[in-house]
Amino acid sequence: MCIENFPCLYSLTCIILVNMNRGESMEHNQKVREELLESVSYLSDEQLNTKPEEATWSIMQNLEHLYLMEKTIVQRMKQELKYHSEPTSEVPITVLLNRSKKVEAPDFLKPSNEFFSLKEMKKKLDSSREALINFVANTSEEDLTNRVMTHRLFGPLCLKQWVELIGYHEQRHLKQIEEVKEALQF
Repeated sequence: MCIENFPCLYSLTCIILVNMNRGESMEHNQKVREELLESVSYLSDEQLNTKPEEATWSIMQNLEHLYLMEKTIVQRMKQELKYHSEPTSEVPITVLLNRSKKVEAPDFLKPSNEFFSLKEMKKKLDSSREALINFVANTSEEDLTNRVMTHRLFGPLCLKQWVELIGYHEQRHLKQIEEVKEALQF
């Protein structure tokens, strides 16, 4: 017996799977965020804003970049809901975790050289995360699965994968932050 032969059951199964995936993605995103904040919680604001080299980002700049990225993705996903797009196949976005290939951020996602306190940055990160949570909670499974935005490296991604990408992107930067801490001997 094949579930595809029972359209009603098949649709229900697809909806359940999308909801499970959505919940798992948000759980993963939250777990990574908690790890990220825990990894920097014992550092002073001065340490967080210190660059190991002029050409690299400080820990705080990594955090600011993550805030800018999440905020921008949510804004773009909200805009995407206004347009019709065709579904696309999933892309292996976990390759983001491979730090052997450097990826330069576009200018609009590059952090400033402004000095931030961890308290200030946590507020920013909380606001961008709250926007993501609200977006996911208020967007239908159909829209998350069938609406598509183009990623500059991966090409077309459904909104569900964009939500997943946020967590993998933060995981990538968590590794970068650990490298900065090691370079500065924190």
